[in-house]
Amino acid sequence: MKKIFTIVILPIVILVLGFLIVRSLTAPINFEKERNHRQLMAIERLKDIRTLQTSYKTEFGQYADDFDTLENFYNNGYITIIRQIGSFDDSLAVAQGRVFRDSMEMAVKDTLLKRPGFNIDSLRWVPLVGEEFELRALIKKVSGVDVPLFEACTPFDILLRGLNRQLIVNLNEERNITNRYPGLKVGNIDQPNNNAGNWE
Repeated sequence: MKKIFTIVILPIVILVLGFLIVRSLTAPINFEKERNHRQLMAIERLKDIRTLQTSYKTEFGQYADDFDTLENFYNNGYITIIRQIGSFDDSLAVAQGRVFRDSMEMAVKDTLLKRPGFNIDSLRWVPLVGEEFELRALIKKVSGVDVPLFEACTPFDILLRGLNRQLIVNLNEERNITNRYPGLKVGNIDQPNNNAGNWE
């Protein structure tokens, strides 16, 4: 009986324990690799949202508060482009009237986000998950001045859905302890931050 245990059962136990040890060591590494991959894709979308929101605010004085408005702005909107010929620092050119500004309107989709592979219809979706980014916009009084603010975000619970749940909980707890948003976010509706992303 002791011989059977030594020859058959003990090697199986050793193999199972070895497998569990290797898996426990590689799980955080695989999690970080997949997390970085997903974050890079989500950050690119959040930067696109910021680009459109900034242009929307330039044209309308406030940010769009939903994705339908942003998509309509991209597909049907126009932005004003001001071109300056000459320099107002050159007093001779100014005196001779050779310095002037020319403004023209161009379609948003012909001007912004023209990189290959960009699709406005996917702007609202968190990559690989199928959930929408949260988008909020408001006008807040800051030091007596009305300031338009927006934020677009997705929590790690959504961004990292399907990955190791305990590692997601650990990541959220780490962010909460340091008073940071537990996910990716661009802009801030609580206070002006120049539309910075929390990854920057």
